[in-house]
Parts: sequence; C-alpha cells; structure tokens
Amino acid sequence: MTNVLVVYDRAAGRLVSEQEFAHRKDALAARFRAEREQGDHQNIEVVVLTARSRDDLHKTHARYFQSLDELTETQ
Repeated sequence: MTNVLVVYDRAAGRLVSEQEFAHRKDALAARFRAEREQGDHQNIEVVVLTARSRDDLHKTHARYFQSLDELTETQ
C-alpha cells in the first residue's frame, strides 16, 4: 500500500505538494501538521490518499495530479 499526503490549492486548481509514506499513521501525523501550517486557508485541501499503488491513486484521484486540460482530454 502507498499513502500519499496531498496539499491541493482548490482555487488555483493545482497540487501544492505531495509526500509518500510507507505507514498510514505517519501520513496522518504529517497531515495534521500540514493542516496546522495551512491555518485558515479555506482554498487549501490537505488529504491522505491510500491505495495499492501510485498508479491507482492517479486513476482514482486524477484531479489532484492532472490539470483541468488534462482531465478534459481523457473524457
């Protein structure tokens, strides 16, 4: 399993950062730190995504990893 911490700017529609963790508990601890660092920024989304592989995450949560143009091209 792969656990990826994603910090995403909804207003800009772009990935701010991502970090991979071997253990979910480490990813969740990093998420809580990142949320505190972001403060009250309502346009910033901080999530931990878990899947069997990174490729699976890119398929199931494409909006975090692809631009709007890329997403509409695949439709």
